[in-house]
Formats: sequence, C-alpha cells, structure tokens
Amino acid sequence: MPLPILFTAFEPSADVLAARLITELKRRNPQQTFVGFGGPQMQAAGCELLEETTGHAKMGVGLAIAAEGKTLLRRKADLTRWLNLNDIAGHVPIDSPAANWSMCRATRKARPDATIVHLVAPQLWAWASWRVARLRKLTNHVMCLLPFEPDWFGARGVQGTFVGHPLFRESADASPADAAALIDDTGQPLNQGTPTLALLPGSRPAEIEQNWPVMLAVFNALRHRQPQMATVVAAASTDRAKQIAALCPGGRPPRGMQVVTGQAGDVLAQAHAALVVSGTATLEAAARRTPCVVVYCASKTKWNLLGRWLVKTRTFALPNVIAEGMEQPRVVPEFVPHFGAPEPLVRALTPLLKDGPERTAQQAGYDAIHQVFEAVDFATTAADTLLARLGMATGTDPAEKP
Repeated sequence: MPLPILFTAFEPSADVLAARLITELKRRNPQQTFVGFGGPQMQAAGCELLEETTGHAKMGVGLAIAAEGKTLLRRKADLTRWLNLNDIAGHVPIDSPAANWSMCRATRKARPDATIVHLVAPQLWAWASWRVARLRKLTNHVMCLLPFEPDWFGARGVQGTFVGHPLFRESADASPADAAALIDDTGQPLNQGTPTLALLPGSRPAEIEQNWPVMLAVFNALRHRQPQMATVVAAASTDRAKQIAALCPGGRPPRGMQVVTGQAGDVLAQAHAALVVSGTATLEAAARRTPCVVVYCASKTKWNLLGRWLVKTRTFALPNVIAEGMEQPRVVPEFVPHFGAPEPLVRALTPLLKDGPERTAQQAGYDAIHQVFEAVDFATTAADTLLARLGMATGTDPAEKP
C-alpha cells in the first residue's frame, strides 16, 4: 500500500479543491490513501479526516483571533503527534496561509524529507510580499490558480505551476435546467423577475457582518426604482443564511428577496447581474459570465491607519487581477475597500441589469479569461503536478488527457 498523502484545508472552498484533486488521484490509483484536516467533500472523496476543520471558517479581531490562535496551536500539536507515528508520501496545504504555515512547520520538523506542495498560492503579490521567504522554507512547489502567479513566484525563488480552476469546467458542464429548477430555502421556486439580481455576501461571519448592511441598502434602492426586480441571495451555508436573515429588519429577508443555500453557481447563472463580495465568488461570476460589481466594506479608520500601508495592490477583484496579468483592462467595477455608501454601487449595477455596452464589455472580458482557464483542466493538471513532485507515477497517458 502506498503511503498516505496528507491534506490540510480550513475553508469550504479549500474543501472543494481538495476533493476534486483527491477524486482524480483516486481514479488513477484506487490503492492510494489520503488523510487530513478538512471537510465533508474531502471525506466523501475518500480522505480520512483527523479533524473536520472547514465548517466554521472565521475571520475576526480581538478575542476571536486569540481563540483561533489557540485552535491552530492545538491542531499543530495534534498533527505533530500523528506524524511522529505515521509516515506520509507528501503534504498538500490548501489556501489559508495563516493556518497552514503552522501545519507545514509541523511537517518540516516531524518529517523533514517530506515534499510539501501547496495548492493555491498565498496572495503575496497583493500584500506582505516579504513572506515569500517563509514560503520558500515551507514548500517544494506551488500549484497556482491564477495564470500570472508562476512567473511572479518563480522570480522570487519559488517554483510554481498554473493548474487552472474547477469552476470553469463546472460552468461549462452545467445545464441551464439546473438554474431554472432552483428553489429557495423555504422550498419555493424562484421569482421570475425582470431583471434578476444576485447577491453574494461572502462565506465568513465577519464578511457578512461588514457587507450585508450595504448590500441590503443597495437592494432597497434598486427595488424602489425597479419594482419588478427579483433578488436572490446565495448563502454559503445554513448558518450564513440564518445570519443574513438575522441582519434584516424583522429577522427575515424582505419582500422580493429569496435565499438559496449552497448553490452559488446556479444562482449566478440565472441572474442578469450580481453584487459580489470580493473573493473566490468573483471568479465564479466570471466562470458563469454573469456581469457583476465587486465590493468589500471596511472601516475607513482601520484602512487609513493600517490597510493602505500593508496592501500593495490596488486591484482586488480576481477577474481584474487576471485581466491585468494578461495586460488587459479591468473587467468588472470594484469598490474595494468600500466605506458604506450604497449609491456608487447602485449606479454601477444599474446598467448591468439590462442589455447595453456595459454588459457587453464585461462579457468580452470574461471571454478572454475563459480562453486561459479552459485550456487547462484543473484535476488533470493538479494531479500530474503533484504526482511528479512526489516522485510517483502519474497514472495517465498524456494522449488520454481531456
């Protein structure tokens, strides 16, 4: 039996990526085993979980950070004890650098000869680029989701491979019937509005706390101007759906708004336009070719005192980051950071809710992004890259690749 491959994931999106890769590795070699910290999708794909770690993704301040720090130390100790008793074929940390740095250190100390291959490059090109020295010590290779990242990391002594993103394959395989058949969290079919607006408020509690009040104000302004508009909120989980409802007046979504949990791609597919919190969801909007406006609300005081000095980039929305890496103009309007006024967002969204030059320009930008991502199959490329780095047979004839 081959040695197990260790995966460490701490976000729902990382759980999805790991599951896609594990499924492909298992297809090639049914005898391969997997163990890790992760979520239900990894477990369903065949990974033995040492701990479920993706169900309560957090991002906070003060006591929340202190509590999370204790959790990370405890998980590092748990992994160290396990590694002292078990050898591994390699370690795949997925995203969440703050959590995965400590897990990589545990692997380096307990199993110094183990190969560490990161899946999802830390966004060091955006902020705190000095941490690339830490990455050099804690990785042997990086599987990058963005096409410009291998060159950026390579120039700084870290080898990387662009492996694409499964969102683009999934969007190509999706059926329009999936979006048409959506029902909301109360079991009701979606309202057929003219137009339909999608709201994606993020997956972490702190993101929703910061962004939902402004998104709700945007909804109210647009609904007043366009009474026939339908609005669908894509909640990342049942807990986040409850949080969204609790932040609405009366503790429930207002009239004209429906909530759908766990089906962001289909929500985007049936929408005319979307307001999306900056993050992976912006890439999903690009994959579904849904015109969107990107927002991330922040404290103006904290931004001026700290954020503006730490964050090097002034482009945050992933479709724009990718386009600029291709030496193309920005694709989507972005308001990051945004300090609370709904009217600029309303002005940016209004022309996207109907046919016109703004929609046409965005979709042309999406087409250019699709050309890059559709040329690279995530599961195939990531599996080839990982197995090569681990010195294992790839199990796939190049002629058989999709």
